[in-house]
Amino acid sequence: MYAVVETGSKQYRVAAGDTLEVELLEAPKGQEVTFDKVLLVADGDKIKVGQPTLAGAKVTADVVDDHKRCKKVIAFKMRRTEGYHRTIGHRQTLTVVKIKNIQA
Repeated sequence: MYAVVETGSKQYRVAAGDTLEVELLEAPKGQEVTFDKVLLVADGDKIKVGQPTLAGAKVTADVVDDHKRCKKVIAFKMRRTEGYHRTIGHRQTLTVVKIKNIQA
């Protein structure tokens, strides 16, 4: 059984026992989190697709790790004849969650 969940404007394919990194959630380590935006649930040959989400479906997960930050992404701007150079860096904060169960 697996599901497709939307969180942080991204979609993830999850199954029970999976560990994944999602964008920052306001939950401390050890707390249970519920994802209500379930787009699809597949159980063997049965597939339920929401339009856009499934009513009554939810995925529960535990926050495994404290918030961490991913690799820095560099954006470099330059105008060649004007002497303009600018370097900007961004590090996204992530939350690590472990999927407990999928409820269709």
